Order: sequence, then structure tokens, then C-alpha cells
Amino acid sequence: MKVLIIDDHALVRRGMIALLDEHFKDVEVGEAADATGGLEAVARMPWDLVILDISMPGRNGLELIQDIKLRRPGMPILVISSHAERDYALRALKLGAAGYVSKQSAADSLVTAVQRVMSGGRYISSALAEHLAGTMSGEGVGSSHETLSNRELLVLRMIASGKTIKEISAELALSVKTVATYRSRISEKMGLSTNVEFARYALRHGLVD
Repeated sequence: MKVLIIDDHALVRRGMIALLDEHFKDVEVGEAADATGGLEAVARMPWDLVILDISMPGRNGLELIQDIKLRRPGMPILVISSHAERDYALRALKLGAAGYVSKQSAADSLVTAVQRVMSGGRYISSALAEHLAGTMSGEGVGSSHETLSNRELLVLRMIASGKTIKEISAELALSVKTVATYRSRISEKMGLSTNVEFARYALRHGLVD
């Protein structure tokens, strides 16, 4: 079994490699520390499974899922992230991911997720399944950031982390005007005005570390 891990934290990669070695026979693991390296590895060979993080330098995990699916549509992707499941899991699944595991989960959860995805299934936690069921039945009330597009959510997180419009523009390779338009849309959809309000909201909902 060939598994590619894309995560910018070396210790996290080491831990996942040790876990995979312990529970899966004849596993071969590749590593990438960012989206660019991950895409290069995906282009080089057809991995049986890609495990990737949402938050990485440069291109984020949600956009990386789209890129991988364009290159290799049948390649299964498992997302593992420190961000709250309810904020990112559904977005990841809609983009083509086969599962979502929180880094706060027990190690057994990752093993179970890998087994399920490798057998052709999908994996989400029971807590997320209950939340989704409640939302679909009208019992749950969604957060306002759930109305944002993936790119708008990324810009919200970057603003909340203290980055300027110009810095975001350079990092995402977008014009300053385009980034400013994204900010205006976010403000309109969420009723937030200042960067301080952006930061407070993001911290309250676990959108930034």
C-alpha cells in the first residue's frame, strides 16, 4: 500500500508514519511538506491514498483536493486537520475527499478512517454525522461562515491571522482589487466590518490556530 502524507509539520508526519507502519502490512509512505511538493508527488505516481492537512503554507488543503482530483480523479483523499470538523469536513467531502479526521481524535480513529477509505468507503466521526443529521432536519443552526465560498473562507482566515490585503494578494497570486472584493463579500455575508471583528469571529469558531 502506497500512502502520501502532505503536512507541513514534520512531527505530525513522523507520527502518522509510525502509526501506519504499526497497523498496515507492507506500507510505503511518501512525504510532502506543502501543496507544491504534494502535487509533484501525485504527478509522479498513483498513490493508493493521500492524507493531507487543511492548513499549509501557500495553497490550502481545500484547493489542493481540487488540484489532486483534476490530475487523478480516482485517487482517494483523507483529510486530517486541527480545525473543527463542522467547519471544514463537509466542504472537503463535497470537493471529493473520502474522509475527514480531527487531529484531536484518538489514533484509532485515523486507523479506522484509513481502513474504511481503502475499502472504498467514506469516513466521518459520529459527532459530525449527528451534526449533519440535525442540520438537515432543521434542528441545527449553521454558522454564518458556512455561507462563504472556499476562497472567501481562506481570505477570512488570512485576514483574521493578521495578514494585510497586499500580503494576501501576493500569497494567493491575486490582484489587490480581487482580494478587496473577497473581503467586501465576506463583510456583507457575515455582518463584520473591521479586521478585529474578523479575528474575534475566527478565533471563536476555531478557524485560526
